[in-house]
Amino acid sequence: MSSKMNTSDSIYVAGHRGMVGSAVVRRLEKAGFTNILTRSRSELDLTDRNAVREFFSTAKPAYVVDAAAKVGGIVANNEQPVEFLLQNLAIQNNIIEAAADFDTCKFLFLGSSCIYPKMAPQPISEDSLLTGPLEPTNEAYAIAKIAGIRLCQYYVRQKGKNFISGMPTNLYGPNDNFDLHTSHVLPALIRKVHEAKVAGNKEYVVWGTGTPRREFLHVDDLADACFFLLENYDSPEFVNIGCGEDVSIRELAETVCEVLGFQGELVFDTTKPDGTPRKLLDMSKLNSLGWKPSIGLRDGIRDAYAWFLANH
Repeated sequence: MSSKMNTSDSIYVAGHRGMVGSAVVRRLEKAGFTNILTRSRSELDLTDRNAVREFFSTAKPAYVVDAAAKVGGIVANNEQPVEFLLQNLAIQNNIIEAAADFDTCKFLFLGSSCIYPKMAPQPISEDSLLTGPLEPTNEAYAIAKIAGIRLCQYYVRQKGKNFISGMPTNLYGPNDNFDLHTSHVLPALIRKVHEAKVAGNKEYVVWGTGTPRREFLHVDDLADACFFLLENYDSPEFVNIGCGEDVSIRELAETVCEVLGFQGELVFDTTKPDGTPRKLLDMSKLNSLGWKPSIGLRDGIRDAYAWFLANH
């Protein structure tokens, strides 16, 4: 089966208004695709099975990228596990089933690195899946994503579908969530450092010791990896999508301060929790296929900050 797409092929990007979906749309447009299908939440409720089937039966997308999900930070995940599990299962089940039933030629499901066990060996390879307990604070979301991976694999095995899956690391970039109550570490740092700079503060306080290490991938690199997989990958075995390098939270905070031009001092509040000591994806599988990221952390932060300034 040929994977190469034509620029006139119809491609449905589910979740096109989110950080990931909007980046995928930008990448497709850059490649000259002219038949990109999108539906806002008010136009299509992805938790409504009948509505999703009606859309697929009418639009009949040749390709589908599933970037739709109910997402949130630690607090939201911890306080609403029922909603996170039920809504994410509904969204992905409806899209995957409809893609199978209405003859989508290729389907890309996007999960998350939180699918891996909390204490997985570092860097985390794909075969670490289901080898240990999950991080309790986002377990509901992780279980939904694991179910999505398996459902895609079962459709390949039982129905011969060309369904593939990618597991991104921590993402950042345009359209990120900069709300301090619900955002992840990098957008939160950008916003807090910006506010400290504007206020003329002499110091900036970072939670924890600064020693945990995290991996960050610019969302445009993720979108490029998705495009690469759609064109070049046809295996049900899911692949990690990251940059293969991590930085300490201290190094990350220092880089944000440098890029934003904050001259004050960094202070670490060691009474606050650190979280998992390290989380880095093993990128040997995707690298061996021929894909590597191209946006360095400093340039990526500069880009994310420019978007923040333009939109907040």
